[in-house]
Amino acid sequence: MPMFAGGVHPPDKKKLSSSKPVTPLKSPARAVVLLRQHIGAPAKAAVSIGDEVKIGTVVGRPEGFVSAPVHASVSGKVIAIGEFDTAMGRPGEAVVIENDGKEQWVELKETPSFMELSPEEIKERIKSAGIVGMGGATFPTAVKLSPPKEKPVDVVVVNGAECEPYLTADHRLMIEKPEEVVSGLRLIMRSLGVKKGFVGIEDNKPDAIEKMREAARPYPEVEVISMEVKYPQGAEKMLIKAVTGREVPPRALPMDVGVVVQNVGTTFAVYEAVRYGKPLVERVVTLTGEGIREPKNLMVRIGTLVTDLVNAGGGFSVEAAKVISGGPMMGFAMSNLNVPVTKGTSGILVLPEEGLFHADDFKPCIRCSRCVDVCPMGLTPGHLSVLAEKGHFEEARDHNLFDCFECGSCAFVCPSKRPIVQLVRLAKSMVKP
Repeated sequence: MPMFAGGVHPPDKKKLSSSKPVTPLKSPARAVVLLRQHIGAPAKAAVSIGDEVKIGTVVGRPEGFVSAPVHASVSGKVIAIGEFDTAMGRPGEAVVIENDGKEQWVELKETPSFMELSPEEIKERIKSAGIVGMGGATFPTAVKLSPPKEKPVDVVVVNGAECEPYLTADHRLMIEKPEEVVSGLRLIMRSLGVKKGFVGIEDNKPDAIEKMREAARPYPEVEVISMEVKYPQGAEKMLIKAVTGREVPPRALPMDVGVVVQNVGTTFAVYEAVRYGKPLVERVVTLTGEGIREPKNLMVRIGTLVTDLVNAGGGFSVEAAKVISGGPMMGFAMSNLNVPVTKGTSGILVLPEEGLFHADDFKPCIRCSRCVDVCPMGLTPGHLSVLAEKGHFEEARDHNLFDCFECGSCAFVCPSKRPIVQLVRLAKSMVKP
């Protein structure tokens, strides 16, 4: 099996939640539904204060081609539209809905013959459902499934690697909903006219591999691949190389080598949207870490506050030193827990003070080149961090700054504990690609 260069092997810490079935979290008393939940143009508010909405009502209309609609995740009354805190620390416009407890949905219509729908019908249902990449990138799925004619796609890969430590949301979906995930993959393949689909799963998830292979057995066009455990195996370019042997060049996209990649959660959402007409109003979120009393996998309504998840896990087991949206390698530490879950929230990780490193303890770069050895993109991360630290942002760009996808492997091995990823992000924010 082809492998990418570099990478690291952090402790996966998945046993905290990998055996915990997905359980529904009670819908929130108030849902704070952000209008920017995807890459591209944010949705524009489609409701007014005082409006009554049902679950699935469009509360945000897409603005532009790269955009996606946003739907109400609870039924009730719109009580506010304005700026609210987000997990990233920046304010974002949101529609706030006071839950009336009636759980009333907009009318949904099942299509028993959903596999016979045309590619155009499939894409339209995906677009109308507001589905975006749920692995964290949040790229609108309907756009991803509309490659230009000069870039034909012949392979679809479902990303079941879930290589980020602690997180187990996709793992549980593959165990509990394997037929649905396979159906979602086949729908994506049909929408693209593709005859071959893969599901790539790291081999530390043997139960998921077994379940997915059983579900895929009737479909010879679908193959489940067991991959070596190696971070960042789930990054698109690394995954494509491991599964297909194709190498995506720097600055290129998967479609440039004839591949479309979709996350497990996204693929499941595609199935629900196309078969049942269900918009993306909830997702699986892993609540985990040594700092939470009861790690869980929860089905959470979009717009639920992080504080509600923490309470559902029994609260903090010790004094929490850091709460991260996502995983420890690529996630973001939050300064405020009164922020809403979005379509891209894969996990909430609570870490205690013990063993935690603080960013102000970092030292100068000692030129050991460990970061160079592990960088899956063949960059010189330490040098990029020094350039950013000194304010030489243009020079950093000239050293392939934008080829970095911020996996954090460099920071993981750095003996000086330098915040390399944060410095790279700073440099990216100061210059154009």
